[in-house]
Amino acid sequence: MSNTTLNGLVVKEQSGFYWVEAEDESITICQLRGRLKEEAQASDIAAIGDRVIFSQIEVDGIEEERGVIEEVEERTSVLSRAVRTTGKRGVGQAEREHVLIANADQAFFVFAAAQPTPNLRMLDRMLVAGERSEIESLIIIINKIDLEDPSTVNALIAPYRDMGYEVLYTSAAQNVGIDALRQHLAGKISVFTGPSGVGKTSLLNRIQPGLGRTVKAISDYSQEGMHTTRDSALVKLENGGYLADTPGIRAIQVWDVEPDELDGYFRDLAEYVEQCKFSNCTHTNEPGCAVKAAVKAGKISKTRYENYLHLREDLKDTYIVY
Repeated sequence: MSNTTLNGLVVKEQSGFYWVEAEDESITICQLRGRLKEEAQASDIAAIGDRVIFSQIEVDGIEEERGVIEEVEERTSVLSRAVRTTGKRGVGQAEREHVLIANADQAFFVFAAAQPTPNLRMLDRMLVAGERSEIESLIIIINKIDLEDPSTVNALIAPYRDMGYEVLYTSAAQNVGIDALRQHLAGKISVFTGPSGVGKTSLLNRIQPGLGRTVKAISDYSQEGMHTTRDSALVKLENGGYLADTPGIRAIQVWDVEPDELDGYFRDLAEYVEQCKFSNCTHTNEPGCAVKAAVKAGKISKTRYENYLHLREDLKDTYIVY
């Protein structure tokens, strides 16, 4: 065995194997050291985006393109979802944490101005997952702006801009907003996701020729469930940085957010929560609810409030509240 350790970035994961890119851009296929495998039962100890310390394996004194991950460095952000467990994974829990990506600098949530109409409930679910993950920058992309009246789009997205979310307007068909998007991606680890039909592949191909096909191949290969192979990868960008398409977030069951904590991840609701008469206010039927009063006064979008109520009900099905 080699005693030399190297620093690297996990750029691909498949069936317990990790493709680790060293600082010289060489790739070593690694497995976890035994003690890390034990820890990995309840959650993913290593995932794409993780910065790791690894050692290369020597056979007859010659280093091969194989190695062992010795240590996973502390994460700055973790985007996860809850998945159902089978067998030994999850140590008897009904659900376990599946880390979609670690250490992402930013997440882009892509929706279309029209064809299809923006699914704001899905957007709000994604934003909650993003807020929970502590990813520093959450950015909304509205694609296909050539298909809808600008005033209609602006009215729909205004509550999100008012909350401080950055919104990029693009048209892959007309090459609008592509340079700004390319600049955002440069030198960073980015998540890029959204529902089907919003033009993600066309956008990616505008950013870099063939990028959409590369990302789509990874996404198509990824499968739901614990019995199938998971294949996650970071795609290197020509102008620096990495891009991950994370199909798992589209129908995400938000990980580790209890119903009573949900209001803290809705930026527009959070500022009113402390003004509620009751500290455990659910913002449904209680008297003296500042959130409901803000909705009535038009300070909080009614749609956002309704989406909060729907997601809260979903979370109640996940958590047993004593």
